[in-house]
Amino acid sequence: MFFADAGYQALHCASDEGHASIVAILLAHPDIKVNLKDSRGGTPLHYACFDGHASCARLLLEDSRVKVNDYRGSTPLWWAAYRGHLDVIKCWIASEREVDLGTRGDYQKDAIGAAKKWKKTEVVTLLERFKENPDHTRHVIRIELGLVDELAAEMFALVVFVSDGILQIKDTATPAARYFSIVAQLPLELQMVLCYRQVGSEKEIIQGKESEAAFKELARRFW
Repeated sequence: MFFADAGYQALHCASDEGHASIVAILLAHPDIKVNLKDSRGGTPLHYACFDGHASCARLLLEDSRVKVNDYRGSTPLWWAAYRGHLDVIKCWIASEREVDLGTRGDYQKDAIGAAKKWKKTEVVTLLERFKENPDHTRHVIRIELGLVDELAAEMFALVVFVSDGILQIKDTATPAARYFSIVAQLPLELQMVLCYRQVGSEKEIIQGKESEAAFKELARRFW
């Protein structure tokens, strides 16, 4: 538990206890106060991040009404870093919401500093990687979590074109190696789609000459 205090309401409780199904039900209510603070400034997002409930944090971050920087004291992301909740931080980065890493040296805001102090090595590695290259890091995490990603969909479309022979692989060394390195980054489901495409019924797969938009739609169906 984070801290139960005056102002602690149902959404705080569900986020605190990790009841994602209840969080989803509460968020579906148009009048739910998603940014309500308890008397110490804790929002539902604070509670989910403090206790490491990634599924609840993901639902809250997906709701545009939730203000990720509406806090007093330490940020929700800081709490996740301080506690070493890697899955929560991955969900945060993947959500494409603002990632406030704080100011170096400001202990209550510096997420990387807090993770270093408490020896949360995986969190430090991820946040430093994100700080250095946010777009690539977010893309890799979204693939890992199986989320729809425009760049990933385009990559999948390219792989399908290649597998259909639309792009010819003349050199058996470098281009082929690049092709398989791309395939290896795809989720298993998409790898299986490519395998099935080679041996399965043509009635159940899209044809190689159809538009790129069709390939992207196929990617979204299996992502």
